[in-house]
Amino acid sequence: MPYQAAANRYETMPYRRCGHSGLKLPAISLGMWHNFGDNKPYDNSRAMVLKAFDLGITHFDLANNYGPKPGAAEETMGRLLKEDLAAYRDELIISSKAGWQMWDGPYGDFGSRKYLIASCDQSLKRMGLDYVDIFYSHRPDPETPIEETMGALDSIVRQGKALYAGISSYSAEETAVAAKVLKDLGTPCIIHQPSYSMFDRWIESGLTDVLRDAKMGSIAFCPLAQGLLTDRYLNGVPADSRAADAQNHFLTIDKVDLRLAQIKALNEIAQQRGQSLAQMSLAWALQTVTSVIIGASRVTQIEENVGAVKNLAFSAEELARIERILQQA
Repeated sequence: MPYQAAANRYETMPYRRCGHSGLKLPAISLGMWHNFGDNKPYDNSRAMVLKAFDLGITHFDLANNYGPKPGAAEETMGRLLKEDLAAYRDELIISSKAGWQMWDGPYGDFGSRKYLIASCDQSLKRMGLDYVDIFYSHRPDPETPIEETMGALDSIVRQGKALYAGISSYSAEETAVAAKVLKDLGTPCIIHQPSYSMFDRWIESGLTDVLRDAKMGSIAFCPLAQGLLTDRYLNGVPADSRAADAQNHFLTIDKVDLRLAQIKALNEIAQQRGQSLAQMSLAWALQTVTSVIIGASRVTQIEENVGAVKNLAFSAEELARIERILQQA
């Protein structure tokens, strides 16, 4: 049966202006870093994306190397766009990035003009699109002049391959330079994508000030700290969890043990607010950033996380209690 989007999909999701631009992003965006590659059942990937859209998530965040294999997540999105979402293309924000290792040789990594433009062309082909809505430099390049990297983003926008330019994981100082170069070129940088969560607050030491001054929006990846800020680890490390996977270097059992007391204390506040720990953690991050990127392996996780928008306000007392807990590390 052909997919038909939910008629009420825009009724509950807040949409927030991205910096000093005309673009609005949903408070909750769906990231396709994990669980959308060719090692996962397509039917589950499809179910998650369509449920996300039905719940008002209009922004789907990808990158050239998301998989596995690299490129597979974009191929999944391409199939979804062709078979289910073609009629809704103008209601969607599709973003992609280039900056991490994608292919062999000296031209498949970092931030050269050669790499970024070639990668953008490949991403468009995989997704069957004429353009993406946002194209990012995925990380700063310590060797390529920032003028070249930003010049490539400017060219991509001017060629109609992307509507907006963005950067990811740039420091405050790098962001200030990148923003100025792009502004001078006439293609403003509208968004920065940093890691940010209760347990990863580096952007508060300078970057948020730069973003405000440059009139840029922000969208946080890993707002749940790879699952630490959920109920997944409240009672230890499950055998089938990400932390228990020896191949996972982002989240380890040691990190869980280090944060366990904090997780339990934060969960008490969340319960008092009528939220899950994940919902409260997303709401907390949304005080600082324009949107948060959630990951998911099943539809129920998306449904739970979207529930965060039902209570985005915090009292001064709640914020003070949270801050005391976070300072205990």
